[in-house]
Amino acid sequence: MAGPDFDQEIKQLRATMKTIEQVLDVDAMRVEIDDLEDQVGAPDLWDNQENAQRVTGRLSTLNGELERFTSLEERIEDLGILVELGQEEGDADSLEEAEAELARIRKSVEALEVRTLLSGEYDAREALVTIRSGAGGVDAADFAEMLMRMYVRWAEQHDYPVEVYDTSYAEEAGIKSATFAVKAPYAYGTLSVEAGTHRLVRISPFDNQGRRQTSFAAVEVVPVLEQTDEIDVPDEEIRVDVYRSGGPGGQSVNTTDSAVRLTHIPTGTVVSCQNEKSQLQNKASAMVVLKAKLLALKKAEEKAHLDEMRGDVQASWGDQMRNYVLNPYQVVKDLRTGFESGNPQSVFDGDLGDFLEAGIRWRRGADKAEAN
Repeated sequence: MAGPDFDQEIKQLRATMKTIEQVLDVDAMRVEIDDLEDQVGAPDLWDNQENAQRVTGRLSTLNGELERFTSLEERIEDLGILVELGQEEGDADSLEEAEAELARIRKSVEALEVRTLLSGEYDAREALVTIRSGAGGVDAADFAEMLMRMYVRWAEQHDYPVEVYDTSYAEEAGIKSATFAVKAPYAYGTLSVEAGTHRLVRISPFDNQGRRQTSFAAVEVVPVLEQTDEIDVPDEEIRVDVYRSGGPGGQSVNTTDSAVRLTHIPTGTVVSCQNEKSQLQNKASAMVVLKAKLLALKKAEEKAHLDEMRGDVQASWGDQMRNYVLNPYQVVKDLRTGFESGNPQSVFDGDLGDFLEAGIRWRRGADKAEAN
C-alpha cells in the first residue's frame, strides 16, 4: 500500500495552522502576554489578591495556548525535515516514523482547530457540571454515578483539577445528584455540548431476574462566573438551610451541621455544598454554584433558548441526546451528531474526545444555520 503524500499533507497542515493563527490572533496574544508579564512584575500586584489571581491566571492560560500553537508549528517543521532526509537517503524506517508522526500531528491540529470554534461568550470559562438521576430507579442512580466518574476520568486524563461541591447519594446504589467544577480554561465551552439527557440500556445488575433495564440521567453544564460578571443576588432572595453532611449508605461524614443548602426563592433554584468541614466555606462554595446557575438562567431567558444553555433535563423517554447500549449489542451513539463508538467501556473510562469534538462542530454548524 502506498504511503501518504507527505508534501501535500504537510502543505495542508501548514495552511490549517495559518488559519488557526488568524483565528487565535497570535500576535495580539503575544502583546497581551507582554502586558500581563509587566503587571506580574509590579511590586504591588498582590495588594489586590483578586486582581492578582485574575492576572496570573490569564497569563498562565495565554502562555499555555501560545506554547501549544508554537510547539505544533515546530513539530510540523521537524516532520518536513524528517521526510526530506528519509526520502533523500531512501530510509524506510525514517519514513515509517514520519508517517506515524504525521498521524499524531494531524490529530493535534484537528484538536486545536476545534478550540478555535469555542468563541462563545463564556466558552473560555471553567465549568460547573450537575448530574441528576432520572427515570429508572436504582439503575438510574447507578448510571448517574457512572457518568460522574466518566467526566472526572476525562478531566484527570487532561490534568484538569476537579472540585466536588455536593454529592447526594441514593439509598441502594449510585447517586441522586452531584455538582462538581472542572477547573480548566475552555472547560465550559468543551463540556457544554454534554448538556442534556443521557440514556443507558443494559442488563440490570440490580434485577435478580437479569432483565434488560433502560435508565436516564440528566447533565447540566454552566460556566463559572468571574468577579466582573454582573449577577446581583440580594440576601432576602436566598433561604439558607444547614444540615449534617451524609455519605454513601446514609453514613455521617461530619458530626456538625456544616453542609449548606441555598434556595433562590424567586426562581426556585436550589444548590448545596458539603465538601468542606466549615459551614462558612460551604456557603461560599454554594454561592459560586448558585450565581453560575442564575447567570445561565438569565442568559437563556434573554435568548429564549433555555435548553441551549442548560440542556434538556427531563431525563426520560424520547428526549435523550446520547444512548449508551450495553445489551443486546454494545455501542455509544450521539443522536445529534451521529458519532458513535463500539467500545462503551472506553467511553465510561473517560475517552470522550471524539464525542466532544463532534459535538462542538455540530453546535457550530447549528449556530451558523440559525444565524442564516
